[in-house]
Amino acid sequence: MAQLTDWFLTPDQRGNPASTLPAWCTGNRAEPLIHGATYFDQLVREVEALGEGDYLFFTDWRGDPDEKMRDDGPTVGDLFCAAAARGVVVKGLVWRSHLDQFAYSEEQNQHLGEAIEQAGGEVLLDQRVRFGGSHHQKLVVIRHRDHPERDVAFAGGIDLCHSRRDDASHLGDRQAQPMAKFYGPRPPWHDVQLRIQGPAVGALDTAFRERWTDPAPLDMLSPIAWVMDKLRGADLTAGVLPAQPPDPPPCGPHAVQVLRTYPDAHFEYAFAPKGERSIARGYSKAVRRARRLIYLEDQYLWSKRVADLFATALTDNPDLNLVAVVPRHPDVDGRLSLPPNLVGRQQAIDACRTAAPSRVHIFDVENHEGTPVYVHAKVCVIDDTWATVGSDNLNRRSWTHDSELSCAVLDETGEFARDLRVRLLREHLDLAADGSEDDGIVDPDTVVDAVAASAQALEQWHASGGRGPRPPGRLRPHRPEKLGLLTRLWAEPMYRAFYDPDGRAYRDRLRRYF
Repeated sequence: MAQLTDWFLTPDQRGNPASTLPAWCTGNRAEPLIHGATYFDQLVREVEALGEGDYLFFTDWRGDPDEKMRDDGPTVGDLFCAAAARGVVVKGLVWRSHLDQFAYSEEQNQHLGEAIEQAGGEVLLDQRVRFGGSHHQKLVVIRHRDHPERDVAFAGGIDLCHSRRDDASHLGDRQAQPMAKFYGPRPPWHDVQLRIQGPAVGALDTAFRERWTDPAPLDMLSPIAWVMDKLRGADLTAGVLPAQPPDPPPCGPHAVQVLRTYPDAHFEYAFAPKGERSIARGYSKAVRRARRLIYLEDQYLWSKRVADLFATALTDNPDLNLVAVVPRHPDVDGRLSLPPNLVGRQQAIDACRTAAPSRVHIFDVENHEGTPVYVHAKVCVIDDTWATVGSDNLNRRSWTHDSELSCAVLDETGEFARDLRVRLLREHLDLAADGSEDDGIVDPDTVVDAVAASAQALEQWHASGGRGPRPPGRLRPHRPEKLGLLTRLWAEPMYRAFYDPDGRAYRDRLRRYF
């Protein structure tokens, strides 16, 4: 087995002694759930099996109560309300977002919470963030009072909201959020969540409890929100949680390390008084060990500071390749919002390609109708050994500023990491789901050629005007849009200040220290 201390952060390296999270947990079973439809289906099955005295904890960036979990329902609201009504302890923390006129999610989150509270649960709108930040964690923890072996947690990139319930066909969620025109009325959506059983469920339970019981006021940064909450009688006090049970019994071969981001905020989290940046530190430690292949899927990949970490690894290791799958276009296309979304990715890709022009391979995805697929996944696999799935993107905001939660996984053979990468590439290249066509993508030494050949064939088919049968595969070479000098002059400062802010204390920024 890969030595855990070689890849995982030790307790000292996590840098947050105030937290009670274990350094890592062994004896788990982790399963990647690719696509929102897959995750939602499993979540329905687990929640519907809960009974009186069991409990369900969740955190979310956005929650839409009317989002259907399956074609015939239930909705998110129906599922959680029914659980609360039959005696399940339902507790939720959802980000109190910016104002709705800025296209965020305050109204939807408030309504989901109100519906669950009427059924007997409790959902708090949480604004305990750094100014301009968000709670971005997507976590569900399910505990059974009498059957701990059935305990399960889900963590990753998938919110309980519109647009997320897509599947391998990538035709999009019928309940769609408006996005950039390139993605059409039903934006195709690619995402990944982890299903975890075993002792790590206890660690994720602890992660929820630390945030729930934090004594800082829920709406401390918003006087207007405080007044509005008082007027409508909002729940501003966290209720008592059931006693935390012992960790579930071991059930599998996977070691799991829970990684988080909390900023060095304008107030102190009781469980992270100087913030926590174990996601940034976990990546930094693992990327330095990369020798053959780093495989990424990421919504943004747009911070030069983060890209410099990969660029250094590429410079130091001449046999290392970087393969990244990103969205073809940002999710917005306004005259003021689009350029700051483009400038960061251009800088990140340029930094990596300057370090290793022939060993950096960036692709985007389309469905079989030619519509771009919005890549919302946050996945990294290094040398088919260390893998992480979470809520964090590869940018400075996710590594320092917002609250984030991810899980890194190791096992004795690297089977989890390799299987995750191969399963993702099977879909992107239209290979057989049974693995019978995996020859070119299993070995890290051949996968780059296989992926590049498939993407180039599709690119040439498009260049020919679509003559002849469409070749298999959904990847195309990513060609970032170039910005002119005048646009960069205003877009770069806006990008740094608002789109990719730094949540570290000034002393750490000066030391370039995560």
